[in-house]
Amino acid sequence: MNLIIDVGNTNVKLAVFKQNVLIHKCEVTLDNILISVNNLKKEFKDLKQAIIASVGNLKKSDVNYIKKHFKLIILNSSTKVPFQNYYKTPKTLGVDRIALVAASVYKYKKQNVLIIDAGTCITYDFINNKNQYLGGAISPGIRVRYLSLNNFTENLPLLERKAADNITGSSTTESIHSGIINGILCEIDGVIHQYKQKYKDLTVILTGGDADFLSKRLKSSIFANSNFLLEGLNFILEFNSN
Repeated sequence: MNLIIDVGNTNVKLAVFKQNVLIHKCEVTLDNILISVNNLKKEFKDLKQAIIASVGNLKKSDVNYIKKHFKLIILNSSTKVPFQNYYKTPKTLGVDRIALVAASVYKYKKQNVLIIDAGTCITYDFINNKNQYLGGAISPGIRVRYLSLNNFTENLPLLERKAADNITGSSTTESIHSGIINGILCEIDGVIHQYKQKYKDLTVILTGGDADFLSKRLKSSIFANSNFLLEGLNFILEFNSN
């Protein structure tokens, strides 16, 4: 059994896989990670190996503790992965993006796949049917766009995410929702359209915290999978265990 540890800036996602099946998932704060790991170790006696993907600040002491109790892989640019990486600056490629590409290799072998991760940032990652990762794009996510309008203007309020009922906002609040949400939807649909012009047999995956919200509103045909990153991390762990 495998323990998957996905460390964000404030929270940590923990998952347990039995072979390739996700059997447990939870989200905890950074401060509670060791308590939660210990609880999982007690609940799942066969947990033997683990992988950490961290874009946040995981304490060295926490990593050392986990290393004592598991056969541990810390995902980085040097980790063996199941695809050819053609990114020109591989050391700057986020571990979350590496995991997402690995998931596409596992789920959609020898296909042209565009993975869209809608979280703090919206990332686009493309791997072709020759198993070559070519790169992608990074743009601000929904929350970042709301924050930026509030932070960099004098009078625009900070709003919570909300579907835009109308393309034409009849108030400042409605105009902000329309600009941000419709703007992101047009961006994503536009990027998908550009890729489909070049790759007719394109498979599109949407994942991340805002995936469910966006998937209902996109015009393009996509597969939404909120566990895609966790599945990719598990695949990398299995790939390095064989």
